[in-house]
Amino acid sequence: MRILVTGATGFLGGRVIRHLGARGLDAVGLGRDDARCRALQGAGFTTVRADLSRSVLHLADVIGGVDAVVHCAALSAPWGRLAAFRAANVGGTRNALDLAEALGARRFVNISSPTVYFEMKDKIAVAETACLPRPINAYARTKAEAERLVFACPRVGPVNLRPRGIYGAGEETLLPRLITAARRGPLPLLRSGAAAIDLTHVDDVVAAIEAALSADAAVEGETFNISGGDMVPVRELVERVCSALGVSLRWKRVPFYPALPLARLAEIASLARPVPKEPVVTPYTLGLFAFRQSLDISKAQQMLGWQPRISLDEGLAMTLDGRHAR
Repeated sequence: MRILVTGATGFLGGRVIRHLGARGLDAVGLGRDDARCRALQGAGFTTVRADLSRSVLHLADVIGGVDAVVHCAALSAPWGRLAAFRAANVGGTRNALDLAEALGARRFVNISSPTVYFEMKDKIAVAETACLPRPINAYARTKAEAERLVFACPRVGPVNLRPRGIYGAGEETLLPRLITAARRGPLPLLRSGAAAIDLTHVDDVVAAIEAALSADAAVEGETFNISGGDMVPVRELVERVCSALGVSLRWKRVPFYPALPLARLAEIASLARPVPKEPVVTPYTLGLFAFRQSLDISKAQQMLGWQPRISLDEGLAMTLDGRHAR
């Protein structure tokens, strides 16, 4: 089986291509980072440097035919201008689909996000059948748009995965952001610390992708939630990570509803600047510190035959050991 992995120079894409290669599959990488492309080439992978926000059909002859595409490439952030997210997540997905068709792919595994479900309220065991609310930010909006593009292309056998809070050694978004925020000053303690979330170790996401690649045609056109399956209080998670890394941590009790309009104003003002700068707190990050959020993963368990294997305790230990080793 020959598989093209987009975003191969990113955290998840890099883990996917190396895992597929270790399984004896012919994995080809597409990524933007020149140094990481060279590292993959040095490890024996065919790797092409390209920006998916532009058409990549001219690369079809360079890449050659593939059986499947795993689309990991995306702009993932809680804040930013809509145009940038549209170019990366909508335009990038459209170009990845065009390339998949040109390469003869018969399975397209799209990595989306459960951010599309997010609302400013507790949402427990959210299933894939849930109606999507108004997008909380540009990332959620463009990931939902990208999903619609994927499902409008049945010729490539689309399968949509929504993995929650991907973490692991080498991850540069979730836990590093928490640590940076803790170092900057007191973190908001909202709703008496009620917030909780389910996370997913990167190895479990990779296993879900592998299951989606090998599943029969019954999964085509379907969306699957992916997570570790267990909720953890956000306060406990932050305290465990900061304690393990020796980061001083303070909490400050903040009333949620007065804080929310201030965060929205700060976001609007930051985006209006000639050179935008991410505000200290966005409405989305405020919501993560305020509400209980979890996914129903039974559909992936039943249809993909996938199970999360890495507990939060094991996953955090692996992640923090990896940080200490660097």
